[in-house]
Amino acid sequence: MSALRRPAPGRRPQDAHGIPLSGANAAAATAYERALAASRNWRVDAGAQLEHALRESPRFVMAHALRAYLLVCGRDPRGYRAARPVLDAAQQWPADRYERLHLAAIGAALDDDLARMRACLDELLHARPHDLLALQVAQSIDYMTGDFVRMAMCADATLRRLPAALPGYGPALAMHAFALVENGDAGRAEQGALHALALDPLNARAHHAMAHVFEMSDRPEDGLRWMEAHHAAWSCGTTFTTHGWWHTALFHLARQDIGAALAVYDRRICGPRAPALSDLIDAVSLLWRIRLQGHAVGARAAQLAAAWEPHADDRSCTFADVHAMLAFGLAGDGARAERLEATLVRSAARPTRHGATTRGLGLPAVRALRAFVRGDMMVAIPLLASLPPIAHRLGGSHAQRDVLHLTLLAAIEGVRRPGRSHALRAPSAAVRPRAATLA
Repeated sequence: MSALRRPAPGRRPQDAHGIPLSGANAAAATAYERALAASRNWRVDAGAQLEHALRESPRFVMAHALRAYLLVCGRDPRGYRAARPVLDAAQQWPADRYERLHLAAIGAALDDDLARMRACLDELLHARPHDLLALQVAQSIDYMTGDFVRMAMCADATLRRLPAALPGYGPALAMHAFALVENGDAGRAEQGALHALALDPLNARAHHAMAHVFEMSDRPEDGLRWMEAHHAAWSCGTTFTTHGWWHTALFHLARQDIGAALAVYDRRICGPRAPALSDLIDAVSLLWRIRLQGHAVGARAAQLAAAWEPHADDRSCTFADVHAMLAFGLAGDGARAERLEATLVRSAARPTRHGATTRGLGLPAVRALRAFVRGDMMVAIPLLASLPPIAHRLGGSHAQRDVLHLTLLAAIEGVRRPGRSHALRAPSAAVRPRAATLA
């Protein structure tokens, strides 16, 4: 990390990109820069660095802003609730125009207005392409809304104007690489991710992009070798650890090594700690795929359904709702499945972003999954078949949304070969589609 720029007497400190920082002293600015670097590279110590920065300078506007962004750039509504007092604290202190734009973006997120949030970020990036905090937040929002074309355009525009010598150039390359692979350009994505890793081998974002390159180009052997060879870089001290193990398990599944995939689940994905919502999504996605291939998952399904139960009333993220229904269906938990569907019926009537995505995607998807679990393929198939043209609006990656396509194929197989299939069994790997061709 480059040294912070020393301000002239009486002027505000600046970050490593020359951006002034209102309310910061030199020690707080240094801690903030470390927090930025950690968040850009998906390292776990961003929060600790922000605490240090705010102890040094309680009026440090961008330290408050980064803390709020880390809370709102996710699917868990608890993060949104926790971000409100952080934003309130930031808004009481003096700030410049660009810092106010960051605060306005956070406020828009809390007001359920991601379009306005994205407009604030676009304005920031147009004026300051070296504001990589704006870039990484924009990528998070595009990921949650499934706007991968915009994600690629934004990252490309930033890279064209960002000097390669500046800190954060490697993470920007990794963001661009992920956007490229989600837009079907695995070759350029691989080049960009490798370039990022040449600059910093511990860049977890770049390892994530590489995992998607191997998944989308159907190279599970290469993917396993990569994840094993770089295990220490992506699994130690990163926020990518559980998701990295999920990718590893998918590579095992692609090789038909169910035992290895289940071992990864048991040891790495659904451990004894209280799982985060993102971990629960990875866990149920993996178990559902294993069950689709005709393999029992034992007591894991009931344990996972119980872990999902507190999220049945979140009414916040349709992507999470679909995965909650996967968990309840996998466990054969009809009561929880019925409760979730009833919650979504009520949410669909609300004039909110979640209401809109529930009407268009959430209810058809959970009803399709309930029908699939019952074995009612004549209901499940048309509902599942209606989703691909708009499924990207769920957010998530192609690899994550592929679970819906696999379920559709399993439902079709259940009709074509009723004596050789059942409600939770997928067709052979030879006829599985690549998500890139179906998205």
